[in-house]
This record gives sequence, C-alpha cells and structure tokens, in this order.
Amino acid sequence: MLRVSCAIIFDGGKVFAAQRGPGMHHPMKWEFPGGKVEPGETEEECIKRELAEELQMNIHILTRLPSFYHTYPDFSIELIPFLCQLLEGGHTALEHNSTGWFSLPELLTLDWAEADKALMKYVVRNML
Repeated sequence: MLRVSCAIIFDGGKVFAAQRGPGMHHPMKWEFPGGKVEPGETEEECIKRELAEELQMNIHILTRLPSFYHTYPDFSIELIPFLCQLLEGGHTALEHNSTGWFSLPELLTLDWAEADKALMKYVVRNML
C-alpha cells in the first residue's frame, strides 16, 4: 500500500487545491497537495518536504485528520491528511498544472482524483 501525506490548507475561509500536471498519474485531476512517505521519514516530515519541493510552500501542521483509503486497479493508497496553515504567504507551482484557493462549496465542482474524493467530501462536511 502506498502511503501518501497531504495538506488541507485553510486561509481566509478558502482551501488550497492543486491540479495535477499532464505528465503526472491521473493528469489534470485536482488533489490536496502532498506525496509519498519515504522510508525512514515521518508523515509530518513528508508533507513539509513535498510542499517545499513541489510548491515552494512553508506550512505549519495544526492536526492530523483520519486516513482515507482508495484502491486503484494497479495499486492501493492510504491518504494521510493534515490540517495545515500556510506560513510566509505564497507558493510557486513547479509540478502542477494549476493551483487555487476555493470556498468549501467550490471544492465540490472540481474534477478530483479518485483517492481525494472522499477526503474532499469529509473536508466540506466537517469544516462548514
């Protein structure tokens, strides 16, 4: 099972989401940004590293949310979400096609990666 940490970043009543690039798995689908937990790395270290590498974001982790599981035809994933706060303002999308800040209702209109759909619904339901 692939273990992936991801960030739910709230700022000013909006949530950050990223659209996967055309060369990535599940191209052009929206996701909560993050990445694979590497051997010897904690889930918290992973999310901080991934956001720094892919988006040049510096975050503060507030709390861990429940894990979500999804099985694709060729692999399974454990999505490990963290509620986070953005530090030092902006970001630069180095690997993603697009990024944005969305209201909770707007999240429902995006074309999400399958593994992120249940988490997105959890965020909308529990953060309203």
